[in-house]
Amino acid sequence: MNGGEPSLLNLARDERTDLAEFLATLTPQEWQAESLCTGWTVKDVVAHVISYEDLNLAGLLKRFAKGRIVHANEVGVREYSTMSTDELLEFLNQHLRPHGLTAGFGGMIGLVDGTIHHQDIRRALGRPRTVPAQRLRQILPRVPGNPRLGAGRRIKGLRLRANDIEWGHGSGPEVIGTGEALLLAMTGRRQAAEELTGEGATTLLARV
Repeated sequence: MNGGEPSLLNLARDERTDLAEFLATLTPQEWQAESLCTGWTVKDVVAHVISYEDLNLAGLLKRFAKGRIVHANEVGVREYSTMSTDELLEFLNQHLRPHGLTAGFGGMIGLVDGTIHHQDIRRALGRPRTVPAQRLRQILPRVPGNPRLGAGRRIKGLRLRANDIEWGHGSGPEVIGTGEALLLAMTGRRQAAEELTGEGATTLLARV
């Protein structure tokens, strides 16, 4: 990046480092708690975060075939959730800097995925944090056009505006909130959508 900005890969590494340090503080009960991802525990979410790390293209195609594409994530979770929590954490610590598929698009996949799922865990456990603004500024512009995240249909015809960092997107009735809440609402997290304000907030909430 220009102007001395860290690369997306370095930001993804920093995010994973923060996640690993947080996971190391969890109790066995917290690992088994429900996350914001419906049907997934905290342990399942961590399994998902690392499940694409060692996949090559052939492995990805095999997983898509096994999961009929739309359930590929569930296939990965099943494969990696057999690991113990200590093993999952050790694996994550050995893969703090994304490589393989999660290093795709210059590290964008690892950064976006890691940040969203870190919040899925923290919010579910009532352990909030402030996502570093530097990371949010790189993530938020990349979410609306990502078809895998489904944000485009949720925010169509709305103007999103962060009130803690410089970021806005779209036109129409305004939806206002923190960058973190907007990120999670765009990607389908109702808890975050309920925190948003503005004329368009109820429309977005109804779409989540």
